[in-house]
Amino acid sequence: GPVLYTNLLGLPPMLMFAAMGHEYRSFVYDHMVEQKPVGGVAVSLLLLGCAAGTGIGYAGWWCRGNVSATSFTLIGVINKCLTILLNVMIWDQHAPPKGILSLALCLVGGSIYRQSPLRNNTLKTSSSVAVDDGDDKNGRDDSDNVATDAEDINEQVELLEAEKGMKRRS
Repeated sequence: GPVLYTNLLGLPPMLMFAAMGHEYRSFVYDHMVEQKPVGGVAVSLLLLGCAAGTGIGYAGWWCRGNVSATSFTLIGVINKCLTILLNVMIWDQHAPPKGILSLALCLVGGSIYRQSPLRNNTLKTSSSVAVDDGDDKNGRDDSDNVATDAEDINEQVELLEAEKGMKRRS
């Protein structure tokens, strides 16, 4: 599904950064030339990281499916703010005050933002046909249905045009 696709998209940049950081050379030297075994702790941490990353991916896609795009973005921003706050409280090396002030400014701007009012799109014909804006009644994206909705609208427009043509002939 989408999680596997997302992870596969991240694979080429990861391999490129590993090559740029000479990780392959270090791995070959340590494990082929000097024949250092890979420790059980290292394997355990690798597997734990894989499980955590997969869980984060599935949780992200699950969350995105249950909230609007705006709410999902807000959840991400709050998560980053909590991460930065935790970083400031625990470690000495963290964002400079100018960076934290910039983040606060962004949060103020985000709190001032209001969604523009939704337009009421209709086709002006002898009988009105509603146009789908890609969101369901709760404002969540239902773009999977947009293609079929567009086809339905096109069929209705063709029927209306055919009716107009018949009225002109009679």
